[in-house]
Amino acid sequence: MRWTVAKPAGSEADTDPEPGPHYKWIALSNTTLGVLIATINMSILLIALPDIFRGIGVDPLQPGNTSLLLWLIMSYLVVTAVLVVSFGRLGDMYGRVRMYNLGFAVFTVFSVLLSVTWLHGTAGALWLIGMRVLQGVGGAMLMANSNAILTDAFPTHQRGLALGLNQVAGIAGSFIGLILGGLLGPVDWHLVFLVSVPIGLFGTVWAYLKLRDTGIRAPARLDWWGNLTFAIGLIAVLSGITYGIQPYGGHTMGWSNPWVITAIAGGLAMLAVFCVVETRVAEPMFHLALFRIRAFTAGNVASLLASLGRGGLMFILIIWLQGIWLPRHGYSFEQTPLWAGIYMLPLTIGFLIAGPFSGWASDRFGARTFATGGMLLAAGTFVALKELPVDFGYPMFALILLLNGLAMGLFASPNRAAVMNSLPPDQRGVGAGISTTFQNSATVLSIGVFFSLMIAGLAGALPGALTHGLTAQGVPAADAARVAALPPVGVLFASLLGYNPVQTLLGPHVLAQLPAGHADYLTGRAFFPALISQPFADGLSVAFDFAIAACLVAAVASLLRGGRYVHGDRSQAATPAEAGRQRDPSASSVSSVLPGSAPPPSAQSSGQSSQRPYARPSPGPPPPPSSEGP
Repeated sequence: MRWTVAKPAGSEADTDPEPGPHYKWIALSNTTLGVLIATINMSILLIALPDIFRGIGVDPLQPGNTSLLLWLIMSYLVVTAVLVVSFGRLGDMYGRVRMYNLGFAVFTVFSVLLSVTWLHGTAGALWLIGMRVLQGVGGAMLMANSNAILTDAFPTHQRGLALGLNQVAGIAGSFIGLILGGLLGPVDWHLVFLVSVPIGLFGTVWAYLKLRDTGIRAPARLDWWGNLTFAIGLIAVLSGITYGIQPYGGHTMGWSNPWVITAIAGGLAMLAVFCVVETRVAEPMFHLALFRIRAFTAGNVASLLASLGRGGLMFILIIWLQGIWLPRHGYSFEQTPLWAGIYMLPLTIGFLIAGPFSGWASDRFGARTFATGGMLLAAGTFVALKELPVDFGYPMFALILLLNGLAMGLFASPNRAAVMNSLPPDQRGVGAGISTTFQNSATVLSIGVFFSLMIAGLAGALPGALTHGLTAQGVPAADAARVAALPPVGVLFASLLGYNPVQTLLGPHVLAQLPAGHADYLTGRAFFPALISQPFADGLSVAFDFAIAACLVAAVASLLRGGRYVHGDRSQAATPAEAGRQRDPSASSVSSVLPGSAPPPSAQSSGQSSQRPYARPSPGPPPPPSSEGP
């Protein structure tokens, strides 16, 4: 296949200056900022939720308000999971930098609108959810195109380091958001949203002034049916999971709710229709043939399973710290949200240490060893967490969190670099989008799975423990039975929100009828943590078993990825240990399946200068299939 550079009259290709030698570092710093602020906003609400709901005058624990609470938490995650593939494809078609720049602007505008919320009550909650959805649109644009921009800007021998730094910033952002929300929420809940505005304004201007498209653009018709079926299917599945966590009728969870069953089954059927559509249209949103690249498929499967293991961990640790450990160690329930974020810092530190190192090392030695080892270490840390007593000693807990962060950092950076290296240049946007969709969808699913396992564990033992503990302190049997019959999700949400659980569940009228000493004991820092510890430990054990299994399967998937593989690079940049081994022919390139999917090896391996924005393939015979590395 011969390659030409098409530069239509009046196009940006005629006027844009060629990026300088330091452009790749500008791209790295800006996209890292974009991904950091996008992922900070995934978690910044968690610890600030009590202040936000108090600010708008809504009690999130009232049965009718549970869905408001869940959608305020989940809406951003759902939107980014659904839209990153479409925005990645649009970036491939119309320019990744153009879509990324627009994403920064959209994200900033809706951050402003969130920070100036003036409504109260249910209307205020619905306004926040709507603005979070639209803020998520901007976040999806940022996340969909940042990896592709970096892959275009960096030569293959530095991509692991660049993508590693970007990936670690994204993962660390979700933990930094916890602390920011805990610090800003008590001062003024509007600041939780306002903090993103100056960063968004700076990033938007900087991106528009400095970023340039250096990759392959593949103009095509928009695949409306593909986009529509994918969006409807994934929204239905993720919405079903969200409502499955909520109580339904007399059930502790909503998995028997006909609407939930219909949404999940219908969503899966629609995703199957999407797969059929993509094989029939001339210019699909996503080329399913990309899954013929073993490095791409194995990397995405491993990322999906790693996110399943890690995604719900944050919620479980927060509930563990806020509902049990921190009150037992002298912290009031109102103080626990902020301190939960602080006590989880070793996890973030582990990410920050291991991510850049493993990205750099994977450039030299390949991704398989680091990614597989990271998942095995992560499984070991979940075993260690499972063996901890509920009232643990913090130094051991901090060490396990540090090791878990190191493990996830060892995995995340090399895995993402391997996935991006495997993609044809004109498919990097949509490929990065599908990878992010796997990760974000698995996070939503993980939250649903972890919550369900915890609730199932609590449902068996908590009612009896509540009834016995409350009546022993003089609570009337009818009131104790009423509290014991409440869905366990209310107890979990009370802990997550930093409310005083017994005070919230019993209410002021019941407490006023008790002797002062008994009321103080019930609402103090000792009663509820002691009451819930054993039922919580039962649910925790099952949840960690699930995380262990997910990490072990992710390790197997990572091991099966094969050796180092860079699309279009016939030398494959094999490591010395790999040199001389017979190449694995099992994973053929999709170049012969996707017309014009990649430039020749010389253009691919020579760095950014050879990848012009408007490179289009001229008619000619397809290149021979490339093979995966050893």
